[in-house]
Amino acid sequence: MRHFSGWMRPPPFTIWAASVCALLGAVLARAQAPQPAPGPPIIRSIDVQYTGPGTVSKERILAHMRTRVGQPYSDQVVEQDIEALYKTGSILNVRIFAQPQGDGVKVIVAVQTRSIMREIEISGAERVGAKRLRKEIKLKLNQPVNEQQLEEARQKIIEVYQGRGFNDVSVQFRVDPIDEQRGTARVVFTVNEGVRGAVRRIGFEGNEHFSERVLRKQMKTRGKTPIYFLDKSGRLDEVQLQQDLDKIREWYQNHGYIDVEIKDVRRERTEKGPMILTIVIAEGPQYHVGKLTVSGEQAATEQKIRALLKMKEGSVYSPKQLRDDAKAIADAYGSGGYVDLVILPEGTPAGLAHIDVQYKIEEGTRSFVNRINIEGNTRTKDKVIRREVLVAPGDVFNTVRVDITKKRLENLGYFAKVETYPEDTDVPGRKDLTILVQEKRTGSLSFGGGYSTIDQLVGFAELTQGNFDLFNWPSFTGGGQKFRLRIQYGTQRKDFVLALTEPYFLDRRLSLSGQVFYNEANYLSSEYDQRNYGFLIEMRKPINASMYATFGYKLQDIDIFNVSASASEAIQSAEGSFVESEFLTSLVFDRRDNALLTRRGQRITLSPYVAGGFLGGDVQIYGWDLEGSQYFHFPLDTILLINGEVATVNTWGSGDSVPLFERLYLGGSNNLRGFPFREVGPKDENGEPLGGQSMARATIEFTFPIIEKARGAIFYDTGFVNSDAWSFGFNHIASDIGVGLRLDLPIGPLRLDYGYPIQRDGYNGGGHFNFNVGYQF
Repeated sequence: MRHFSGWMRPPPFTIWAASVCALLGAVLARAQAPQPAPGPPIIRSIDVQYTGPGTVSKERILAHMRTRVGQPYSDQVVEQDIEALYKTGSILNVRIFAQPQGDGVKVIVAVQTRSIMREIEISGAERVGAKRLRKEIKLKLNQPVNEQQLEEARQKIIEVYQGRGFNDVSVQFRVDPIDEQRGTARVVFTVNEGVRGAVRRIGFEGNEHFSERVLRKQMKTRGKTPIYFLDKSGRLDEVQLQQDLDKIREWYQNHGYIDVEIKDVRRERTEKGPMILTIVIAEGPQYHVGKLTVSGEQAATEQKIRALLKMKEGSVYSPKQLRDDAKAIADAYGSGGYVDLVILPEGTPAGLAHIDVQYKIEEGTRSFVNRINIEGNTRTKDKVIRREVLVAPGDVFNTVRVDITKKRLENLGYFAKVETYPEDTDVPGRKDLTILVQEKRTGSLSFGGGYSTIDQLVGFAELTQGNFDLFNWPSFTGGGQKFRLRIQYGTQRKDFVLALTEPYFLDRRLSLSGQVFYNEANYLSSEYDQRNYGFLIEMRKPINASMYATFGYKLQDIDIFNVSASASEAIQSAEGSFVESEFLTSLVFDRRDNALLTRRGQRITLSPYVAGGFLGGDVQIYGWDLEGSQYFHFPLDTILLINGEVATVNTWGSGDSVPLFERLYLGGSNNLRGFPFREVGPKDENGEPLGGQSMARATIEFTFPIIEKARGAIFYDTGFVNSDAWSFGFNHIASDIGVGLRLDLPIGPLRLDYGYPIQRDGYNGGGHFNFNVGYQF
């Protein structure tokens, strides 16, 4: 037998079969292997197809698109192209899609363009000229028809008519084709003027528990007043009227009348045109609080929480007071660092005219401040913001202090928006405080003019920057400083002021301000003119929330010139130039609720000063001025003001006499209003005021509302000016009574007073009219 070692050779058929199977397996394996994904198709052509007239050329359409021939087709780019075409304002509808073309695609741009406005027609306008209306609506011919702009134009026409008393006016518009093939159109506004008139009076029916006067105060729509052309009263705006009705409902509900309904608003037109609106009210029952419960409290006792609530069991139920009480609870917890507190106040009906109140509290855990992050301040420096923040890293996260911080930053006037919010950190019980601000413009350039009985006609230009930075060239912004440049020129005075204030000098709550000034006054006397120029440096330090002190130094040159040849010896001897070096201080206590229209509070100012001596200069005097005001607020928004002032001035050291420009005077729009300017006090032999060295005065003024933004006044002024220092005798007292009008107008506050002297002290004239524009502080 023969034996073989190694591989045995297979038969030929077996070799052939194995080769075929291997070849088939390779083919199948290659067929089953994953193939690379095909790329996006290439754009071979772009076709713009119009629906209707093509008022926009194909070239202009393609210019606004990023889709191009030869580039890969992209759905994302197509979406951007559609958005870009709509933004042109010329496209009404557009659709972009692809169709196969050879080894790529053809892009179809199906577009409907807007008609071109060739003509504007206004029909039905009789009481207001069509030319005037075209000027007001500001639509331009040969532009695409834009429905939003047409609606704005329609509203403008309505506004113009309502401003002239056509409260029933209605305006519609339509677009008529002129040439459909070219895509041109005519816009037609159709005006239905209605009957001219205004709202003469607003009355109420069904108001058993609140007077008409109280309800009218909740509304902005008002009856026509004698100054309707200034305060825009008497106009009927349907949107505003609906808002007013909502305010009336809210007023009733906050006083317990939860089921109140406005049943009707009747409109009755009088014979002369103006309407009488009558609002019909169904008050319903007044609801009271039934049971009051508190749940979920742990860190505070229920007794302490109940002590915070103003709405108690048996009280009149008020949704507003419910929210306010919930806020009081939230503030109490928030001041202790419970940032994650959730409080759910609920009112549940409980029988006849009663509502049960429940406060559900989820306290969360107490938190502390980790870091303070400031974002969005692209112009304002970080330190300007941080110095207003009332919490610091490591402090309890006091949400009340954070809210006050937000208000302080808003009150700076640097930011359009301020947001404060806590952010979680990796450290338990620690949260970051993030302050996000949005910068706004803080500079202004203004021009204007005014008139008063003292200054007469004046014009001014003023440049201010509320967020100035002296050392940040070239923008000079972001440092929180105050810059002011004012030039005023008038028939009786000329003024120039350049001032800069650093509110946080040396990064402390210490204000430092500097001022360069020039004043020329021709109204002080008919016998001479006066010019002052120099500089003032002043520091201001707050003592507490209601009190601050100031310390200042002023160096100025005073010129008495243009002295009349017929003037008395006392005035002629005052002619010349004098250098005055003066140290000024003041202590101010201010508890007024509002500096512009004060209703409650008081303000007291003590201002001592000294000039000359060790300070140098030609004037050697000392003096002081004490002024106080007390305000009382009475029902019907009436206000009683009691104001008084006492002052004296004297020489010291080698000073011979107090110069004219430092003496005390009374009379005019700012004190004794029944007398001409500076009329009260010592005079020379020609009757020209010389002023005195002691002065005291008092004012009692009672103001009352007439209509919104208009108040009437009744006043009594009294006072005296004596020749000698520290002389406060009543031998030369003068007094007046009078009436006035206070108007808060768009051009600024206006004060009109007429005073009539009743104790004359030698004055032989009649009553005096005073006219002032601007606020008094």
